[in-house]
Amino acid sequence: MTRILFVCLGNICRSPLAEGLFIAKLKAAGLGDKYKVDSAGTTAFHEGVLPDPRTRANAEENGLTLLSRARPFSKQDFLDFDLILTMDKTNYKNVKVWEPALVDKIAEVKMMRDFDLESPGADVPDPYYGGDKGFQNVFDILDRSTDELLRYLEGVNR
Repeated sequence: MTRILFVCLGNICRSPLAEGLFIAKLKAAGLGDKYKVDSAGTTAFHEGVLPDPRTRANAEENGLTLLSRARPFSKQDFLDFDLILTMDKTNYKNVKVWEPALVDKIAEVKMMRDFDLESPGADVPDPYYGGDKGFQNVFDILDRSTDELLRYLEGVNR
């Protein structure tokens, strides 16, 4: 089983949306049992809460229901997951600072948009202080990035 963790700052906008999108794509492809998927935030500000209401509303407008609850990222995640995907460079740096040394099994850390053919390696913008267009933009970015992520993991070439 391949274990994937999506990470943003508070785990209420971008990472739970990426988690929900990826789970939906896995189910549609009949691959749900092949992957473990979760999300986390580099802060614990929103621990235990559902995704931001605007994120949930946008997801529902796009046919997706988000039910995960925010949780903070931990060093244990390096052992519990195979691939950690951060939403921006700041969270990438924060995750890498926590990367433990001298362990046998450690997750690979990448940027989510390493899988975005339109803008590889760019940040997924934080829509928290933006309007509806910002949330839809993030949805579109994560939708195409999770498509490419699944192709990558399944060894499907374009």
